[in-house]
Amino acid sequence: MIWEVSLFALVGFAAQLVDGAVGMAYGLSATTALLSLGVTPVTASASVHAAEIFTTGASGYAHWRLGNVRRDLVVRLAVPGVVGGMIGAYVLTGMPTGTMQVVVSVYLLGLGALILHKAAWPRPPVAMPDWQVRVLGFFGGIVDAMGGGGWGPIVTSTLLGKGDAPREAIGSANLAEFFVTTAVTATFVFTVGLSLWPVIAGLVLGGVLAAPFAALVVRHLSPRRLLLLVGVVVSLLALRNLLAALGTLGATG
Repeated sequence: MIWEVSLFALVGFAAQLVDGAVGMAYGLSATTALLSLGVTPVTASASVHAAEIFTTGASGYAHWRLGNVRRDLVVRLAVPGVVGGMIGAYVLTGMPTGTMQVVVSVYLLGLGALILHKAAWPRPPVAMPDWQVRVLGFFGGIVDAMGGGGWGPIVTSTLLGKGDAPREAIGSANLAEFFVTTAVTATFVFTVGLSLWPVIAGLVLGGVLAAPFAALVVRHLSPRRLLLLVGVVVSLLALRNLLAALGTLGATG
């Protein structure tokens, strides 16, 4: 029990260190690591989202207190994001384990490539109409639930790329993510339940301990370089998971 909590605390620590430094990728990093440790996609996503209730809640509250939140932007992201997240969680729980592993691994591989692209070739900001914000929230919720992460790399980075003020984009997306994460976790609770409490406890503990150190990472490593590193690591781990999943399906087929 203690060993399991300690192991997943290390995963949570590393994931929160990355998230605190670049404002995204906690769920993506933690889910990819859990899959590499043999945790099933449903359990990984459910555990990560349960842990994220605490991290996104604290982050969203802090941004709100500091005036970094636009209420209208939170609503436009959170409402469709909750709907998309619940759909994504329900679809994930209904898929066969082998198929889920392949689908989630392909998704993580693509998201890793997206992160690398955004880091290597940043685009100039472009205005984003209201309907696109709502669509962004909806699909952000879907892929976040199915992949165990992705809200930050998809939603936050898109808002920043489209020209929203950085502090408002990050703060509003963080607060909206709390509502999406809560809805996704509730869906998992009512469908498959939360069984691996050592995973959740470890992720929360590691994330809390890592939070103060994230600022130090920012001072010594640029966000762009760290984002490139995240993209490489996630892509390689996702590729490993995909090959393993395809091998398993081939052996049973």
